[in-house]
Amino acid sequence: MNNSFKIFKNGLLTGLFLQLAIGPVFFFIINLALQRTIWDGLIAVLAVTLVDYFYITLSIVGIGKLLEKKKTKNVFGIISSLVLIIFGAVIIKGMVNSGLSATADINSINLLSSFLSVFIFAISNPMTIAWFTGIFTAKAVEYNYKKRGLYLFGFSFGLSTLIFMGTSVILFSLLKETVPIILVQILNLIVGFVLVGYGIISIIKILKQKN
Repeated sequence: MNNSFKIFKNGLLTGLFLQLAIGPVFFFIINLALQRTIWDGLIAVLAVTLVDYFYITLSIVGIGKLLEKKKTKNVFGIISSLVLIIFGAVIIKGMVNSGLSATADINSINLLSSFLSVFIFAISNPMTIAWFTGIFTAKAVEYNYKKRGLYLFGFSFGLSTLIFMGTSVILFSLLKETVPIILVQILNLIVGFVLVGYGIISIIKILKQKN
């Protein structure tokens, strides 16, 4: 029991620490919560948590080994980068069409839309498997975790996504009323450009590695 608690704590703390390296999905979810409602943000957090658990499971059972092949890794890398560019372009197009104004252009609550957009966004990056596989392999070697220990570690590790992103959505949603609408819309535009830029840079890096 004591050993199980140590594994659980280790996975949770490791996950929370790595959550500090925030990426495009984090900004996408926070932007969603600011543009819509706190419930849209929380359902989006649920979506990315489920994707994390899906990839964590695949990593533990060994599917991640497939991405150790350079060609497979490059193909998945390009696909995930293109998805980032598409999501970013859609956001930018929406802002350009609506224009920056003093009034909010907030859609009615559509939890299914929020869930699916983040789910597709997150699951479109299979490189996550390789990342999780590296972490779990290192922990298995460091602490001599067996299969059961790795599953417990993976469970608490995935829980860190729910805790960190859920807390972030709640905090940003509480502050939303004090933030000018124009600032929220500018943030929306910035997120779009960040996603496009991140995707383009990733593709360039992959193509350079090929040459």
